[in-house]
Amino acid sequence: MVKSGLIVGAVMFLFVLALAAIISPLCALCVPLLTGLGAGYLSGVFDKPLNNGEAAKRGASAGAIAAGIALFAQILASIINSLVLQNPQFQIGRIWGAEAVEPGMVWAFQILFAFCIGLMNIGLTAAFGAGGGAIWFSTSGKNQAAVI
Repeated sequence: MVKSGLIVGAVMFLFVLALAAIISPLCALCVPLLTGLGAGYLSGVFDKPLNNGEAAKRGASAGAIAAGIALFAQILASIINSLVLQNPQFQIGRIWGAEAVEPGMVWAFQILFAFCIGLMNIGLTAAFGAGGGAIWFSTSGKNQAAVI
């Protein structure tokens, strides 16, 4: 469970950092689908649980570990976005003719928003990790349980 969480967490860290820093912090919500399923499936491969409930539990734990690592990438991406938004040429308020936003507000909202998206990612990745563990059990785990 820990091994699969760390492996998928490293991959998730890179994906979340790239998507959230380059495109938008909202794009980080797309990452949990495949990474959660992968973490759950890898948890089954490494741990080989004997029943479906245990496979789902371990998959959810692996997904939560992976998304916990990705939370740091989300915070780092928000810092990068805040630095970019400090540049007057990229401030949306000035583009639309409104007054510029204070730098402190940009920092506060970016980090708060990143933390909220990161918490949502933890829940989604854990849920998909449970699904990945159940998929592993239904494809490979049943055969292994019959052999033991």
